[in-house]
Amino acid sequence: MSARPLRQQVRVVIGAKALTVGQLTFVRDDRREYSGFSYASEWLRSRDSFEVSPDLPLRAGFVTRRAPSDLDSPFPFALADTAPDAWAARVIKRAHAKRRAEDPTLTPLTAFDYLASVDDFSRLGALRLVNSQGEFLRSSTQHRTPQLLDLGKIAAAAHKVEAGNDTAADLAYLLGKATSLGGLRPKCTVLEEDGALAIGKFASVNDERSIVRGEVLALRVLAHAGSQAARARVVTIEGADVAVIRRFDRSSDGARVPYLSGGSLLQSRRDEDRAYTELADAIRRIGAAPADDLRELWRRLVINFLITNVDDHLWNVGFLYAGDGKWRLAPAFDVNPFPDKARESKTWLSEASGPITSLEQLLTEAPYFGLARAEAEQAAGAIALKLAHWRQIAESEDVGLNGAELAEFAPAFEHDDARAALALVH
Repeated sequence: MSARPLRQQVRVVIGAKALTVGQLTFVRDDRREYSGFSYASEWLRSRDSFEVSPDLPLRAGFVTRRAPSDLDSPFPFALADTAPDAWAARVIKRAHAKRRAEDPTLTPLTAFDYLASVDDFSRLGALRLVNSQGEFLRSSTQHRTPQLLDLGKIAAAAHKVEAGNDTAADLAYLLGKATSLGGLRPKCTVLEEDGALAIGKFASVNDERSIVRGEVLALRVLAHAGSQAARARVVTIEGADVAVIRRFDRSSDGARVPYLSGGSLLQSRRDEDRAYTELADAIRRIGAAPADDLRELWRRLVINFLITNVDDHLWNVGFLYAGDGKWRLAPAFDVNPFPDKARESKTWLSEASGPITSLEQLLTEAPYFGLARAEAEQAAGAIALKLAHWRQIAESEDVGLNGAELAEFAPAFEHDDARAALALVH
């Protein structure tokens, strides 16, 4: 006889006022996991209501979500965006494995366990989860968000996890400090001196170059080239280099801003090829300022190509809610120069052209993003002029790359495609 299905329910609320959006039900039946969501009647009646996720039409009724593959989530896309990233999931899984070794009666973790493990204070975006007792899941009153001075201790614990010699105490210390953004690399949430929420990214024990400083360099270069990028700097705490990257899903007064990843906006599977032209179509449909965001997106594609950022999957593109059911392109994040890789984008430019492998592709497709060919050539040349200053940015105090490290990163910035872009300057 099979075990009875496991069923868990939480209320989904939004923002500091915790306005009720709806109810989320999670079910695990044997190995099958799925969820259901229904909007609350008060949310449907509210003048401020909007579709919080593209797979949740703003109407009464129950919407069921099943993961299309092992790589995907059984939750509505906007809630899946708030789940722990791969690094956080690794910490959660290892901590649970240690507990099961001591207590074999513990059941395996479910997708809901991972979703519920994120600290409420730092959960990505504005959606929050409330249990039947009216408590926020993983309230910050019980799990303090780390300060900058805590980063050295967190980095040491994270390196033990990577090396496989972590203790239960190390894992307990790391739990609740993880993020929903950023993939496999060790990281945590952190509070800056002014109280702003940020992500702290650490070096990995497997790094062969300064990935930490390289990411901050890439974000600084993006901003220098006139694009919108998350604020970032490198700090060194107890000998550990940490990229401190300001969260953009909080307003200047700390208010939570609803967030959607590009992958979620397109309701994409993790294992399928999607195109930036599809994202452009979505921006035209839901954008608060589509003309501006289409041009900004194209500019980022040019910069990504010229600095050899090839980890450009659609979950590394974000959107922030702008009101009235409309969204804006979020600042760039999770951008890294890869000097040891060929310049080929992970996300296709269009279904016809495939991955981005040349500047000519970007110039040819520019009209789809609202730029005439001549305007695109002028913009690409201007970007290349800005990127030519990458060494000065790399040597600045907030990045801090030295001569040997500059030489390691040079192939990502100095190549034939960069020179071709510079040749467009009239």
